[in-house]
Amino acid sequence: MKKTAYILALALLSFALSAQKRTVQNQPYADFKLYHFGFHVGLHTQDLILTNNGLPTEDGTTRWFAEIPSYSPGFSVGVIGDLFLNPYMNLRLTPTIHFGDKVVHFISTGSLQDEKRISIRSNYIDMPLSVKIQSMRLNNYRPYITGGVYGALELGRKTGTLLLFNTMDYGLEFGVGCTVYMPFFRLAPEIKFKFGMADLLEKKRDDLTNDADRVFTNALSKATSRMIVFTFNFE
Repeated sequence: MKKTAYILALALLSFALSAQKRTVQNQPYADFKLYHFGFHVGLHTQDLILTNNGLPTEDGTTRWFAEIPSYSPGFSVGVIGDLFLNPYMNLRLTPTIHFGDKVVHFISTGSLQDEKRISIRSNYIDMPLSVKIQSMRLNNYRPYITGGVYGALELGRKTGTLLLFNTMDYGLEFGVGCTVYMPFFRLAPEIKFKFGMADLLEKKRDDLTNDADRVFTNALSKATSRMIVFTFNFE
């Protein structure tokens, strides 16, 4: 009986010590600052939702259809401004520059079977305003979700290309991440999904000197942006 009590006491003491060790938190008051700043770096992929209209060319013999068959990774870097609202909610402004490109693949049907790949270099400055909703902190981890709106401006657009897109975009974004509390900073892997709401297709192509090049613009009725962004936030 004494041996059983001794073993039980040791087990309870060991459990208490291990529980105390698990509750040690790095930066226990970091989340209660009125505002703080940080930065983030990561990768992204750009996409377009293309609406084909199926219209034939002027001679009526060929129709062009477009898609984006694959994605190329791009680089993202930005800063973070965070405003404390309550223990579970923050308001965030995260200006970001995205460097990337996308390739639009056109395929023709009709009397002339042909295809055309158009590479489009797109660099955006992005201004998202979002709300960050956090769960309760579990030791040094705290999952969260984000949601908000954004406006984007394309930098260095070149006219004369076979496809041309408007410089201004706007839309909605949603994300999920987890804050990891380090001794001297907070690290948060985060993935965001961005859904553009503006029609980016530039339909008036007075910059094209060759009328035959207009077939690619005329084959589309609408183009909206999509983007997936994976970043590491340092705060």
